[in-house]
Amino acid sequence: MVLDSFSLAGQVGIVTGGGQGLGEVFALAFAEAGADVAVVDTNLDTGPCTVAQVEAHGRRAAFFPADVRSKAAVDGMVEAVAAHFGRLDFLMNNAGIVQWGAAEDVTEEDWRRVVDVNLNGLFFCCQAAGRHFMSHGGGRIVNIASMSGFIVNTPQPQASYNASKAAVIHLTRSLAVEWAAHGVRVNAIAPGYMGTSMAQPFFDDPAYGGKWIPAIPLGRPGRPEELGPLAVFLAAEASSYMTGATVVIDGGYTAL
Repeated sequence: MVLDSFSLAGQVGIVTGGGQGLGEVFALAFAEAGADVAVVDTNLDTGPCTVAQVEAHGRRAAFFPADVRSKAAVDGMVEAVAAHFGRLDFLMNNAGIVQWGAAEDVTEEDWRRVVDVNLNGLFFCCQAAGRHFMSHGGGRIVNIASMSGFIVNTPQPQASYNASKAAVIHLTRSLAVEWAAHGVRVNAIAPGYMGTSMAQPFFDDPAYGGKWIPAIPLGRPGRPEELGPLAVFLAAEASSYMTGATVVIDGGYTAL
């Protein structure tokens, strides 16, 4: 009975940035929980690869190329997903980028690029999916924030990323309150340092990993697959009384 509340059988979800990294992890976790998955990405090579992996789990999947920075593209994508699968039950807002650079030297272009993807694009996806959910009796949204929305990472300078993720946390609260009466739940996940393939070179660098790892009480980076069960929980009925929350999963880093 308890485990049944974690099932996503017969449901359809969107994963933005689903072609690689954590997006791929989330797509496969949802598939293992029984969901069909719409993989959204700008990468025309990796997106279809994730689709093939989801289908290997016996679930339906389709690739929808879209740039989340474009409201029109996002609106069209959500409509296309609902039409293709015949329904839409949850959204995983995973697409995001990071840009390092001293705050005094960050260009307008670099600042806008980070904010456009991490905040504006996430909002456009929430808005489009939220409208659909409101007209269909409800739905769930899971946003990817970061522990960087609560603390300032060191030694890397990333003010634009930190600010965008702090905004995601408060946007999650705001939408949760506005949309609760419509049956739309909105929560977020705030990962700490995760051992993705892109991050591994930095963990191997004493200038970065040499500072990060000793500050993690569990003594290691997170494994990407450790985020999957939490994503399933927030997308499923198991979290039915939960909205407006941001769950930190960082090995204890922000507890110090």
